[in-house]
Amino acid sequence: MNDAKIEELCRKFGIEGEYRSYEKVTSGHINQTYKAYFFRGGEVKDYILQKVNTYVFKSPVEVMNNIISVTEHIRKKIKETGVSAKRRVLHYQQTDEGKYYYIEENGDFWRCSRFIDDSCTFLTASAFVMEESGKAFGEFQKYLSDYPVKDLFISIPHFHNTIMRFEAFKTAVKNDACSRAAKVRREIDEYLALEDVAVKTYRRQRSGELPLRVTHSDTKCSNVLFDRKTQEHLAVIDLDTVMPGLVAFDFGDAIRAGANAAAEDEKDPSRIALDLKKFEAFTRGFLGVNKEDLTAAEKDSLAGGAVSMTAECGVRFLTDYLDGDKYFSVDYPEHNLVRARSQLALAKDMLQNFDKMQEIVQKYAR
Repeated sequence: MNDAKIEELCRKFGIEGEYRSYEKVTSGHINQTYKAYFFRGGEVKDYILQKVNTYVFKSPVEVMNNIISVTEHIRKKIKETGVSAKRRVLHYQQTDEGKYYYIEENGDFWRCSRFIDDSCTFLTASAFVMEESGKAFGEFQKYLSDYPVKDLFISIPHFHNTIMRFEAFKTAVKNDACSRAAKVRREIDEYLALEDVAVKTYRRQRSGELPLRVTHSDTKCSNVLFDRKTQEHLAVIDLDTVMPGLVAFDFGDAIRAGANAAAEDEKDPSRIALDLKKFEAFTRGFLGVNKEDLTAAEKDSLAGGAVSMTAECGVRFLTDYLDGDKYFSVDYPEHNLVRARSQLALAKDMLQNFDKMQEIVQKYAR
């Protein structure tokens, strides 16, 4: 990529002014992202240009339709409160043809949005950031509580179908494509022992007890923009996986990613534990915003959702390890195995602290 190409693509989205420069954004793992700078009206304007990974998102036009529909719904809701939506929701640029995307002759799929001024992201979260992240995703749920979920395109089918994830895991164990199963028999057995509790939340949805809602489906704190000075939340980003899902899974994935006392790929499982202070901070932020919009069953499912998402993620890591590391990028040969062991340790610690997790949820659900 070079300056001429970046400018050419940005001009497709009607961006005016003097082009200055660009930089590559390396925090994402799926799409290719660039930040472009233009000078207009006496000041520098920043834009986010992205090439969508069409291997992962095979129907990018439908994904963009989801994103535009959801962001416009959120924008309307924010404006109804009398608050400016300028820094509270993403704004995508249109081409001369009125489209929110541009497809090159080679099939590359591009989109462009305005950069939210004075914003930042965090790869790891303090308790304060966890609470603000909880508020952000709680507001996301609240603003979309009346959105017609049946109208959403499913960008990745069965993404959080925990039952299917475990079935794929069992198939990988049986096939043992890389002759690794014998080496990880303990981990295999321990994940299989978690299956019943891991799939419980998904089964509650299948039975009709838990409703499908608009969910983000990737609720890491790095998918929230924060004010650079105050660290207060601004907007939820990375909306490619917005689709029908369970509130418990959005809640649970945020806990899995943000309330681990150690890194996701910590090699020493003894250092891994659920940070209950961060768990409580996120719960306080999340339910403080949207508890009135959730059913009693949904509130009751939140702690279980954390266990489900942790076990599901770990099973996916171990499945990929058994299959030869085809899905997740790895930095060394046993990276996926280390990740799987980390998630296993976290899920087990969650189960040991499950009563405390439920008590915290009930405290803020009242």
